[in-house]
Amino acid sequence: MWLPDALPLASNLEAARSQMAFTLGFHIVLASLGVAFPAMMLVANYRGLRHDDADALLLARRWSKVVAVTFAVGAVTGTVLSFEFGLLWPAFTGRFGEVFGVLFAIEGIFFFLEAIFVAIYIFGWRRLAPWTHFWAGVPIVITGLGGAFSVVAVNSWMNQPQGFSPTSGDVTKVQPLKVIFNPAVPYEVPHMILAAYLVTGFLVASVYAVGMLRGRRDRYHRLGLLIPLTIAAIATPIQFAVGDTAARAIAKDQPVKFAGMECVQQTATHVTEYIYGRCTSSGVKGGIGIPGFDSFLVGFSTDTQVTGLDSVPPDDRPPDNTMLHWAFDTMVGICTALIALGLWLGFAWWRRRDIPQTPWFLRVTAVSGVAAVVALEAGWIVTEVGRQPWIVNDVMRTEDAVTKADGIWVTFGLVVALYVALGVTLVATLRAMSRRWRAADESETEVPYGPPDAVPAGVSAGGAP
Repeated sequence: MWLPDALPLASNLEAARSQMAFTLGFHIVLASLGVAFPAMMLVANYRGLRHDDADALLLARRWSKVVAVTFAVGAVTGTVLSFEFGLLWPAFTGRFGEVFGVLFAIEGIFFFLEAIFVAIYIFGWRRLAPWTHFWAGVPIVITGLGGAFSVVAVNSWMNQPQGFSPTSGDVTKVQPLKVIFNPAVPYEVPHMILAAYLVTGFLVASVYAVGMLRGRRDRYHRLGLLIPLTIAAIATPIQFAVGDTAARAIAKDQPVKFAGMECVQQTATHVTEYIYGRCTSSGVKGGIGIPGFDSFLVGFSTDTQVTGLDSVPPDDRPPDNTMLHWAFDTMVGICTALIALGLWLGFAWWRRRDIPQTPWFLRVTAVSGVAAVVALEAGWIVTEVGRQPWIVNDVMRTEDAVTKADGIWVTFGLVVALYVALGVTLVATLRAMSRRWRAADESETEVPYGPPDAVPAGVSAGGAP
């Protein structure tokens, strides 16, 4: 008689995890734009003011409108996520809400401050003095970083929980500072913030690369490509170093997750590093093996012992090992390729103070935006699937936290419909803005802070958003 009782719970768990994965995967792209795009907008704004650059000022003004649109849509998707925590995982929020609730409260403060300064910056064009307007945009960057810290710190705490007692039953004592600055924060927060700058930089640059491939080779487009691509190219090798540090920390503090990421079945030294391949109980089938390299990556020596999945019972191991392993390899591989793109840009700039002239550079840049998004999603698969079967690592299982209410598949379908509508609306709005800007009507091409009829010569043919 246990089977009929077990099936609804299993169905609820699958539905809840699917819904959470979908909404997180959608929202994280908008969250990344919200964190990093304002900084690129301010770089253009600064260049425009410092060098009397009309094209840079026009970029900053147009980008500020894109920031406003993506911020509004991100606010909707983020609100849905906040409700999902309570609706899908009531045992989790009921037991640990007072532990991580302080971080969500801090995030809410940052969110409202960001909304206020986005409004001030948008409406400040032509209403504030130039440098006053510029400085009014700086809090947008700061609050975006603060919000990212708060949210990622919650996820870090779920990976390495501390600052509460007892570890079983109701929580009666919370130490907020230990919760906020848990051991995973030093690498998870920088990793996510750098990922946001990578995704935004390559995604924005890819838009202008496509425009240039279509023949729009004016200075406006070149500057629109160069600013975000330069920022992303600088951030990428830093991200690689942070990711390497994070992987070693996970091998030490969450060894089972690391074993799942690398398909390490048995605890051993001289462990082979496999690039892709299919994970099985008897080892990796296929893929490219590098003998001893996995041990070397963990402890800078092939003699380093790597904990395997055999260290815990089967029920305590991450599911979908092949997917987890492929997600990790995909994230690392794309990051490596993006470093190469940044070096290509840096070498050309060092030699000619210009972007590479070959069309292949623009083609690769055009693809880099999608590639960066794929790497971002792969990274979250590693973080979330790798922690399973725990919602709070080694403290609460995901199956114990899920709601027992019926209808989760129905709400999942409704959320998918809502997010598809939001996605279509966002893309349609941005495309409409782009077409209007390419049409170069007077109201959109006037130079911020300048006379109403001033039009930059370099954008007479219009430009991309």
